[in-house]
Amino acid sequence: MSRRAEALVLAFSWLTVLPVRGPTDVDRHSAGRAMAFAPLVGLVLGGVWAALLWASITAGLSPLLGGLLAVAAAALLTRGMHLDGLADTADGLGCYGPPERAREVMKSGSAGPFGVAAIALVLAIQAATLGQLAEQRLWWAIVAVPVIGRVSVVLACRRGTDASSPTGFGALVAGTQSNVTATLWVVAAVAISVFARADRPWQGPVVVIVVLALTTVVTRHCVRRFGGLSGDVLGAGIETTTALAAIGLLIAS
Repeated sequence: MSRRAEALVLAFSWLTVLPVRGPTDVDRHSAGRAMAFAPLVGLVLGGVWAALLWASITAGLSPLLGGLLAVAAAALLTRGMHLDGLADTADGLGCYGPPERAREVMKSGSAGPFGVAAIALVLAIQAATLGQLAEQRLWWAIVAVPVIGRVSVVLACRRGTDASSPTGFGALVAGTQSNVTATLWVVAAVAISVFARADRPWQGPVVVIVVLALTTVVTRHCVRRFGGLSGDVLGAGIETTTALAAIGLLIAS
């Protein structure tokens, strides 16, 4: 198996529950190659979302119920790890004290009030927006949203970003992505988003640029607050970017 194929398999092994097995020995080089394929994982997830929402609308279910089923399916397919990262990141940002204290809160294993509120709000937004996108038959927008969410991961792992801990997921992927890789994925996200709104082809690219710029700023704040990048911050970035992208594509609908 080629290195690229191994990296793709590792990406799906890490980021989904699909029955694939990546290489047993993973170092920063192989981890970096795998993270470069994260948006392709989003593409597959977007396809699942579109199919599930189409089936729910065709079956006569309400758009909101279809959206709830879609976010539930995403949580199952990703082991809920991005949601766990969202909760931990929200709790870390909500606590007082130095970065060490924030990381301690994030590693506590339980969700505090900030974490619970963040999960409830983000899931509600995702369910409502996905349902509305399906009601309007904007299937390509539904496919594009999780891709945009995972492009944020590539941007977050650009070179020059340190990990918050010498061990863990963040230590494997922080600083592994070149500016070229990040730029190519942003361009790809802009390109596919042109078809998200056939009536306004400019809206998708604008949403991609604005949302990724916003989440990049938030990610940098988290890196400063926690003393580096962690897997929790990456998970939070995926969930929040996905929600914001869906909102953006619905504006002026």
